[in-house]
Amino acid sequence: MTFPFDGYEVEAAHRPSARGYTFDLDQTLSAVVALEARVPDDAFTAGSVGTQRLGNGAVISPNGLVLTIGYLVTEAVEIALTLNDGRRVAGHALGADPVTGFGLVQALEPLDVPPLPLGDSRMLTADSPVVIAGGGGRAHAAAGHVLTRMPFAGYWEYLLEDAILTEPAHPHWSGAALIGAGGELMGVGSLSLQRQSRAGVTPLNMFVPAQLLPPILDDLAQGRPAHPPRPWLGVLAQEMDDRVVVVGLSPRGPAARAELRAGDIILAIDGAVVTELADFYTRLWAHGPAGCVIPLRLQREGDAFDVEIRSADRTKLLKKPRYN
Repeated sequence: MTFPFDGYEVEAAHRPSARGYTFDLDQTLSAVVALEARVPDDAFTAGSVGTQRLGNGAVISPNGLVLTIGYLVTEAVEIALTLNDGRRVAGHALGADPVTGFGLVQALEPLDVPPLPLGDSRMLTADSPVVIAGGGGRAHAAAGHVLTRMPFAGYWEYLLEDAILTEPAHPHWSGAALIGAGGELMGVGSLSLQRQSRAGVTPLNMFVPAQLLPPILDDLAQGRPAHPPRPWLGVLAQEMDDRVVVVGLSPRGPAARAELRAGDIILAIDGAVVTELADFYTRLWAHGPAGCVIPLRLQREGDAFDVEIRSADRTKLLKKPRYN
């Protein structure tokens, strides 16, 4: 029996032991599945995320709803779910929420596994024990702990107010399930990050907290937008020495059409000085609905100048799920 993550197992020393938990470990891990998605070559996200995507998902309902991370299933036209017993089941992408980062998939056949209950991830604090689980059972799960919780600003116009950082790092973190001490789903894997310590550079993972799901679950399950569209510029930016610096541009995005360049420094938005990504995004999204004009002050090669960019609704550039 082959499995999508064969060859990428968690180190034996980091795997969880059933004796360490009050819940049935193997039954709980059976609700975590491997997820493969195919995206058309001409999809908007094909260049940035690829057309063949591999990650994980967690079964959260008896009728086969699978929670994952949104970038795995955005614009997907084919989805396959692999259960721990090797069964493969087709899935359908219901939606992805750019605000939280969640994605939701409907299994098209019965999965016959007990769903993971949603936990209150606000209870997790530094050093809370967790299981970090990908599809494939214990060989693809790690016994770990929460390192910290903190805001996270992503370079792709994304802000998570309360990201959960964990270690040890998982080898296939995308869409992985963060399982709490009672066997509940506490978060969904989003990124692999690094931290600098005395021992050197240490890898870790970032999870989106599960408590963000209940308010938007019904909308996602019905294929509706979970939040009103935010104004989007298509700027890829990073913080460098207390400055917000453009490092790239999304093709067909408003900033690219306005001829912004990599290396431009964003000094201010609507007259308010910005030095951090989080502040830039907050002011951008508060300026008005998607489509509003965003006034920016930029610095390019020592020259400062003003530019107005009409924002867009990013979701209009994405291929929509096809309902059969």
